[in-house]
Amino acid sequence: AAEGLFDKKNKKQIPKFPSTLGVITSESGAVLRDIIHRITDRFPLNLVLYPAKVQGESSAKEVCAGIEFFNKKNNSKEELKIDILIIARGGGSLEDLMPFNEEILVRKIFSSNIPIISAIGHEVDVTLCDFVADLRAPTPSAAVEMIVPDKNEISTRISDKHKALKKLVTGLLEMSKAKIKYIDSKIPDIALLINNYFQSIDVLYQRMDT
Repeated sequence: AAEGLFDKKNKKQIPKFPSTLGVITSESGAVLRDIIHRITDRFPLNLVLYPAKVQGESSAKEVCAGIEFFNKKNNSKEELKIDILIIARGGGSLEDLMPFNEEILVRKIFSSNIPIISAIGHEVDVTLCDFVADLRAPTPSAAVEMIVPDKNEISTRISDKHKALKKLVTGLLEMSKAKIKYIDSKIPDIALLINNYFQSIDVLYQRMDT
């Protein structure tokens, strides 16, 4: 904390519309299925998994390796870049969550160039990863809801904006028509004026003949 690893000023900004999501978690747990399910429901996007143990002595090192993997991937010439990285696991005892309190993992999260979401355990579970991460989610499913837009909500917003724009354009057109009609009423009838002039000329010719 004294080094500033937990300071808000050091938090990276979370992209509003990510296209590719990196996930570090167990490939066999329910957490991954929940994340995939929530992404499918909200806004399908690219998901890249780095399978890692999320419990036991080697789990902190494996999660660190996953963070390194994704950062190296972003620095490579590959087109698929990771916008956000989620570190996730389900609930457990204090002993189960201890790997997420290890200093090597805390420092690795801090050094990441990719914004990291900590989704460890349940809402009541708090680890050092939660403090150093750029955003803390109470659950893995909640992490997806916090960073992945809802396609239905976006569709509704677009529809509302379209209706408002159509109403605005229609109003402007009606105003323009009214102005044109008013201006048109002030413009003299050229054909009528010319006809009047011709009539005057005819009268003058008649007088001249007489």
